[in-house]
Amino acid sequence: ATHNPGKRREVADLLVPLGLEVLAAGDLGLPEPEENGDSFEANARIKALAAAKASGHMALADDSGLAVDALGGAPGIYSARWAGESKDFTLAMKRIREEIEAKGRNPEGQAAQFVCALSLCSPDGNSLEFTGVIRGALSFPPRGDNGFGYDPIFIPEGHRRTFAQMSADEKKTLSHRSRAFAAMLEHYRQKESA
Repeated sequence: ATHNPGKRREVADLLVPLGLEVLAAGDLGLPEPEENGDSFEANARIKALAAAKASGHMALADDSGLAVDALGGAPGIYSARWAGESKDFTLAMKRIREEIEAKGRNPEGQAAQFVCALSLCSPDGNSLEFTGVIRGALSFPPRGDNGFGYDPIFIPEGHRRTFAQMSADEKKTLSHRSRAFAAMLEHYRQKESA
């Protein structure tokens, strides 16, 4: 249920082992619903339900973002909105740095986490939600050309490079999105073995 080409690529890559083809909401010309939920889970559910009802098929949506401890969890569910209508994440990353500095702190090394909530929804409105989180620290200036969004300023715990400096395969083994997908797949493995 995404219109974001970066997310579409990551989701398609995560679903390759299942042999599933990914059709994005953008591919189907589905409208983007208003994300007015108060959590990542609520926004994922809003998007999945809208796509499921409009398409008549099961729909998977994710809502994800960067939560910076020094900013009280912001930008959080507003991560995409901080990039503005033009989706300029260079401006959003600059805003994070400036807001941390306005609090009298050094933005380098500030604790943060990426959060991903997945919602799998059927056209009748039934849904399941799964969440993945990865902790890390911020790094300025932005580094790396891979990935998308806030990847150039986020270094996952235990690593020295930003997500944007990692290959897609490296990021896939660590990311919040892959952790949420792992939780979803484990749920279905357990259902099958029960």
